[in-house]
Amino acid sequence: MVNPDPASGPAAANNAPGEQLLQVLAEVLNELRPGQAARKPTLDDHLDEDLGLDSLARVELTARLERRFGVRLSETLAVDADRPRDLLQALLEAGGAPVPVATAQEVDTRVEAAEAAPDSAATLVEVLRWHVEAHPARAHIQFYDDTAEGEIITYRGLWDGALALAAGLQARGLQPGETVALMLPTGVDYFFSFFAVLLAGATPVPIYPPARRSQIEDHLRRQGATLANAGAAMLITVPEARLVANLLSAQVTHLRAVVTPDELRRDSAAAEVAPTSGDDIGFLQYTSGSTGDPKGVVLTHANLLANIRADGEGLAVSSDDVFVSWLPLYHDMGLIGAWLGSLYHSVRLVILSPLAFLARPQRWLWAVHRYGGTLSAAPNFAYELCLRRIDERDLQGLDLSGWRLALNGAEPISPVTLEGFCERFAGYGFRREAMLPVYGLAECSVGLTFPALAQPGPRVDAIAREVFTTTGVARPAPPGAGDALRFVGCGRPLRGHEIRVVDAGGRELPDRREGRLQFRGPSATAGYYRNPEATRALFDGDWLRTGDLAYIAEGDLFLTGRSKDLIIRGGRNIYPAELEDAIGDVEGVRRGRVAVFASADRGSGTERLVVLAETRAGEDRHPALRRAINALATELAAAPPDEIVLAPPGTVLKTSSGKVRRTACRDLSEQGRVGRRPQPLWLQVLRLTVSGAWPRTRRALGSLSSGAYSAFAWALIGVGGLLAWVGVMMPVPPAWRWTWVRGVLRVLLGATGTAFEVRGAEHLRDGSAVVIVSNHQSYLDAPLLIAALPRPAAFLAKAELAAIAPVRALLTRLGTQFVKRQDTRAGIENTRRVVESLHRGERPLIFAEGTFKRMPGLLPFHLGGFVAAVEAGRPVVPVAIRGSRQVLRADSWRLYHGAITVTVGEPMAPTAGAEPWQAALGLRDRCREHILRHSGEPDLQHESNRLEP
Repeated sequence: MVNPDPASGPAAANNAPGEQLLQVLAEVLNELRPGQAARKPTLDDHLDEDLGLDSLARVELTARLERRFGVRLSETLAVDADRPRDLLQALLEAGGAPVPVATAQEVDTRVEAAEAAPDSAATLVEVLRWHVEAHPARAHIQFYDDTAEGEIITYRGLWDGALALAAGLQARGLQPGETVALMLPTGVDYFFSFFAVLLAGATPVPIYPPARRSQIEDHLRRQGATLANAGAAMLITVPEARLVANLLSAQVTHLRAVVTPDELRRDSAAAEVAPTSGDDIGFLQYTSGSTGDPKGVVLTHANLLANIRADGEGLAVSSDDVFVSWLPLYHDMGLIGAWLGSLYHSVRLVILSPLAFLARPQRWLWAVHRYGGTLSAAPNFAYELCLRRIDERDLQGLDLSGWRLALNGAEPISPVTLEGFCERFAGYGFRREAMLPVYGLAECSVGLTFPALAQPGPRVDAIAREVFTTTGVARPAPPGAGDALRFVGCGRPLRGHEIRVVDAGGRELPDRREGRLQFRGPSATAGYYRNPEATRALFDGDWLRTGDLAYIAEGDLFLTGRSKDLIIRGGRNIYPAELEDAIGDVEGVRRGRVAVFASADRGSGTERLVVLAETRAGEDRHPALRRAINALATELAAAPPDEIVLAPPGTVLKTSSGKVRRTACRDLSEQGRVGRRPQPLWLQVLRLTVSGAWPRTRRALGSLSSGAYSAFAWALIGVGGLLAWVGVMMPVPPAWRWTWVRGVLRVLLGATGTAFEVRGAEHLRDGSAVVIVSNHQSYLDAPLLIAALPRPAAFLAKAELAAIAPVRALLTRLGTQFVKRQDTRAGIENTRRVVESLHRGERPLIFAEGTFKRMPGLLPFHLGGFVAAVEAGRPVVPVAIRGSRQVLRADSWRLYHGAITVTVGEPMAPTAGAEPWQAALGLRDRCREHILRHSGEPDLQHESNRLEP
């Protein structure tokens, strides 16, 4: 039962809930468009199309409804509701007194000091493993709770949780090197899933979930392009997102599986931790798309750790710090800056969901207070939201004096916001010197420049507007100049990194000259994933282009805009962001919903200045609005716009982080799609389903074709195996048996369409006694070697095969010796048997790795065969198999089309005069080098090839 707030007055209390809701809605609309006459909203209006409420306005509306009715509403309601009637239904179902957002009760986060991960850690997996070994029970992540301490994930908990999901991924066929998309909200499962992908040897690709059902088509098209570029093999998401996920999978043919974390946990198999190196991709960070189509930034483990270490040094991070974050985990600032940085430096991370912050911004500040937060970061809009949205009543008892550094970055920084936040919250202990404007970009992992910690506060540079817009010189403005441009200083480059400002010709500019910002350093990406054209455009020699305009003054960096967005008219630089802010203040224009861009004039070939502004005003007010916008643009840009487009709410496109997508808005304008109402959800879903029908059908046909091939190939193998077994059992000389089986296998390879090539077979034609050493990729390897080698060899096979009578009979007749594994005494006996075999003139064939695993790579070699070769004084012949793993993988019975190559190397004799042990080591290393070079797989020398009992 709703409980109207008595403070709202008797009249409000006597009104029906629906009327009260519409009163609150009208208040919000009037504040958004002061002075405008508008029709009274109804319960069946669309919040988007009819009323034009964006995400922040919706959050404000739900917050006021909570206060008016004395209830607590779901935090997702602001996103999920389509009409005021949905809000009314939620109010009628809510009951009881509202739960307080936070209490003054503090949470004790004090722990013993701990070291950061060592510099020797080359990957994120090694970092986590080190923490698990050093302090497994130490709290790593703590989830914010309004009234309790909140759930904690320890380092051991993160490892175990990720390992369980990794097992599920591997059971579903995930291979090292593949990509896995994560479309998950902030929560335990996100952290587990991210590391599960890494532990499985694959690459995580964070993407953001759809914000609103009415935007599903735009979301799917943008994310479909991301998944296609990433080549995602799997998508991990929540059950509620299955509709969207299945539609995505229909659009992306290589997306094999859409799974939830709970489904992955159901697999009971043990996970196999894949080896990774610093040069492997840590994850793909897709840019938000504010300046065009999203691009996948390739960030290696080495890039990420270089940035995290430099960030830690620049911010003087220690294990005593507590990082409070609500930032989304699909964005570099939240993922790398907040989480992975905290992971590396043994910092406790207190996490809120972005929606929890947007619904009640005071939560962020109370989290800093209650959990002893010392570090936090956010875009400029978050500080602005705290200024505008938080009531003084929600701040009683708040203490921000322990907040050591408040980083402000990821979007243009407003000097007004900086000053306002520092001034308002100084009364709650916030120190001006704690405010830290920073600059970074995904192409540099996350951070690039930080101010010195000794600064007394943010540095704001006031420069002469006329000089700057006409010449690009950032000349300090005279004191008190009313038209001065103000830019915020973002500090100096991190250790090991460099920045420079260049002109259009690539020549470096002096201080206080605006130009194109470039950088280089160990955090820099190698380019964009599967996008060579964009990668080439990114680099200027060994420098990377940021796409930003800037100048440097006294060593500090000042950002002035995006180079793609800059518009030049009459020799004057026009900065869209400044013009958009000013036009947003025009009465009748929706603030934050203005896009200024240049559009090509097809007739003259020149650029036109276009202003696209959202408004709720009726057609009768449009001429006055155009005159006001025209006058303001002329004043600021010294030239009137070529076109002013007034559009209904919801037209101006934005990224997930709230940046105006100017390029997308320009495309919208040029395609004549401004003002078109979005289609109903059912029609969007139907259209996407139909468009995905052929890709889904093609994928199904491909799977059917693959299954049919596998069944056909196994049928042939069954017939061929029977023929081989019958021939081997016949009373003929051993060499004839080998020739018979070899012939049957070659016919099978041809019949199944397998491309099979043998190189260097001449090295084994003379029949002399040698030790043949091969790598091991698949159960197909032994038959492949029989088909490849011109003369018989004596396999050393695991004793377990002898337990299968038909197999034992076949292998015994081919001269196979069965050996035991995992037994030291058996190993010595096996070596003796190899020596005896060589003395009899035979050619023992050994799989030196002892086993094979599902992951690609050459494992360490056992020494037995090489010791035997030294003792017998016989050479070793290395044989490299390439491609058999792709035809038949471990833990799978499906056969695939493929090409297989067997490369036989020259005989390698033991080093004359060398001590036997050293001679065996030398033989092993030379043999392994040959096989590694020809096997086409990575080096897993440091991986264990121990077999589980």
